[in-house]
Amino acid sequence: MGGTLRVAVLGAPGVGKTAIIRQFLYGDFPESHRPTAARCLYRPAVLLNGAVYDLTISDGPAAHRPPNAQERPDLKSWGLRDPDAFVLVYDICSPETFEYVKMLRQQIAENRPAGTPEVPIIVVGNKRDQQKQRFSPRRALAVLVKKTWKCGYMECSAKYNWHVVLLFKELLSSVLARGCKHGHPAIRLQGALHTSRCSLM
Repeated sequence: MGGTLRVAVLGAPGVGKTAIIRQFLYGDFPESHRPTAARCLYRPAVLLNGAVYDLTISDGPAAHRPPNAQERPDLKSWGLRDPDAFVLVYDICSPETFEYVKMLRQQIAENRPAGTPEVPIIVVGNKRDQQKQRFSPRRALAVLVKKTWKCGYMECSAKYNWHVVLLFKELLSSVLARGCKHGHPAIRLQGALHTSRCSLM
């Protein structure tokens, strides 16, 4: 067993957080958007390079605005007290949802307890299938996120299942590469992750 990894999926309303999770777990895509009304925890098992990881993926209703500078983010309301990684999702056609992610990332960084290692964050631009309506070139956003924010960056399409599995594979890679604070015995496998397959059990 590789251990349990706890992942919080966050973002503004309507960016496709639930759609990404459901595409990864069940291979389906809801044709109509229904706002997430209550927090959900998904607990799939993932096989990666011969090690089994139990994921706990938190998906909850988004606030209509992120916490401001005077508010401390309530991780309990996000579904996880002590996540191993964050997935921050925005809509590549909506600059407002990117600003939402920007605020969330800032709040996560500012509220990290002193002396604790940084938790991996992957910023995900969803709705790549609407590429023609994007608000900013991919390269500009990727440089900002990677160079300035020091976070991972990728784009996906939950609708067409493009890069969704890759997203969760990269997420596992990021957690293991930084050394998970829960002492997973499979951290030694990190060097082989890029040549392995990630599959659900």
